[in-house]
Amino acid sequence: MGIVAEDAVNQFEALMKQVEEPLKKTFQNIHQGYPTGTLVRFLKARERNVPKAHKMLLDCLNWRVENDIDNILAQKPIVPTDLYRAVRDSQLIGLSGYTKEGLPVFAIGAGQSTFDKASVHYYVQSHIQINEYRDRVLLPSASRKHGRHITSCVKVLDMTGLKLSALSQIKLMTIISTIDDLNYPEKTTTYYIANAPIIFSACWKVVKPLLQERTRRKIQVLPGCGRDELLKIMDYASLPHFCRREGSGSSRHSGNGSDNCYTLDHPFHQQLYNFVKEQASITAAGPYKQGSVHVNLPDSSADESEIAKTIESELKKFGNQTRLTDSLDALKVGDN
Repeated sequence: MGIVAEDAVNQFEALMKQVEEPLKKTFQNIHQGYPTGTLVRFLKARERNVPKAHKMLLDCLNWRVENDIDNILAQKPIVPTDLYRAVRDSQLIGLSGYTKEGLPVFAIGAGQSTFDKASVHYYVQSHIQINEYRDRVLLPSASRKHGRHITSCVKVLDMTGLKLSALSQIKLMTIISTIDDLNYPEKTTTYYIANAPIIFSACWKVVKPLLQERTRRKIQVLPGCGRDELLKIMDYASLPHFCRREGSGSSRHSGNGSDNCYTLDHPFHQQLYNFVKEQASITAAGPYKQGSVHVNLPDSSADESEIAKTIESELKKFGNQTRLTDSLDALKVGDN
């Protein structure tokens, strides 16, 4: 994107001084003492266009106020624990460690996340709580440790197990992606793709040209499990479990509890879950009540809808080709 002009930041700051008090309060929760850096993030997300960045930020602040996002870490945990464990086992994400520069490393089991153990609202709630915990707890802690302002993370997506059945989850994944794009812009510096099967490669060739340039630059498709490339930016201990060795693949249950950062037994999820329960106990008038936090779900942008349709189309084509190949192979076998 290049450096954002100081004049654009100054214009943006002047506009933000005019917002109403409720929006100013939630803006403070976003910027965590660094308002200028937050304005720069929104400017980058809108090609340094001040009016568009201003509208984007106002929409984000209104979304936060309307859905009480400031208190989502103190509203209620996902209970009972068995339900939260089921969410964790079907929405595969976790903190595997930190880069050498101090950025959190999030591992995501994109190929094996099924999102089939709870309602959409539980998955959305969980995703937003992880985002808010990252921004309010992890990033400030990393900033203090490294003596500089750390505002973003890296994500390593494991494509092991990606199947045609992923089609059924495109809508939910698009909802989550839209929430991130509209309300948490420029929070991920790089998306690393590991263990990409043929089906991913077929889709990526078609989808890549549809992405914005700033998004394309952030995506790196790694050879194999990506271990050697990732070791250039992080220590071995911070590698996601599915990147530890070639041919290891990925599994919801591979490795022990400390290695597999997806599981509820991993220290990150234990700390996050206990943090939410502690915050909720301070504000709750009684025992936790079962039920998800309902957040207004965004409408997908035109670009994201087009990408989702393209992925769906390519997956179907791939499936048809696979079935045709299987039929031909069966025919050859029969002829022999």
